[in-house]
Amino acid sequence: MKNIPDYISEIKRMKEEKNAIILAHYYQTGDIQDIADFVGDSLGLSQKAASNNADIILFAGVRFMAETAKILAPGKKVLLPDMNAGCSLADSCKGKDFKKFIKDNPGRTIVSYVNTTAEIKALSDIICTSSNAVSIVNSLPPEEKIIFAPDRNLGNYVLNKTGRDMIIWNGTCHVHEEFSLEAILKLKDQNPEAKIIVHPECELPVRMVADYIGSTAALLKFTKEDKGNCYIVATEPGIIHQMKKKSPEKVYIPAPPRDSTCGCSECNFMKLITIEKIYNCLKSEKPEIKMSKKLIIAAQKPIRRMLDISAKMVTEK
Repeated sequence: MKNIPDYISEIKRMKEEKNAIILAHYYQTGDIQDIADFVGDSLGLSQKAASNNADIILFAGVRFMAETAKILAPGKKVLLPDMNAGCSLADSCKGKDFKKFIKDNPGRTIVSYVNTTAEIKALSDIICTSSNAVSIVNSLPPEEKIIFAPDRNLGNYVLNKTGRDMIIWNGTCHVHEEFSLEAILKLKDQNPEAKIIVHPECELPVRMVADYIGSTAALLKFTKEDKGNCYIVATEPGIIHQMKKKSPEKVYIPAPPRDSTCGCSECNFMKLITIEKIYNCLKSEKPEIKMSKKLIIAAQKPIRRMLDISAKMVTEK
């Protein structure tokens, strides 16, 4: 068995040899983030997947992210080191059930979070991420009625921000749903100078005590630009690796979940990806994400609509 430095050197060699890139989510472990060609949140990763010169995309993330990359780059080979790297939020919204939900609530524009399967994306009118969910909903005509799926906490956050006519699917992320408000407040008492920063997938009581609410990328940007020096971070703790790289002089305290023994709230699915699995995946070029052309075309339309709106917003700033 190779040691980690050997795996890393081989991964770098194979990337160049095969014209491959590694895209990694902020929730991956630090060693994986450090070997990636691009590290980002779901919006940034989607944008990078849609625009690159690689022949192979190896996705260090979960399955819906790799599927999104394949949808946006159907001509490229997209690899996922472990096909068991799923998502509790995506799993909470099944195609058969969602079709019935749409049928029972006719005449509504379907806005689906990127944390969904390709099948759900194909049923949607437009996709959003936590970075742009509020902006995407606000881009629709004021009278437009909306179905928002699948995260109920993000949906309620968007509803409170926009005041729109929205029906929200009852799905949750096991990481963000489990943060302990009591433990967060105890940390605040112990660290009164700390600012509580929270992902919008968290429950309302946790959001209510936040000094700042934002997507993973927004939380990173906040800690970099804010004048404070201590943060209680209520999202998956993988992002703290980037926070420490950007602002090493500051202190970051991971918010604990309920019934915690480890003291932090990690995504078990994200942590299925390892350096060794990346090496084996790049070497064998398996497992590979595959889906039908029909599904790719259907799912691509609402994602492209999101990317076009996001690009327009950047241009107008």
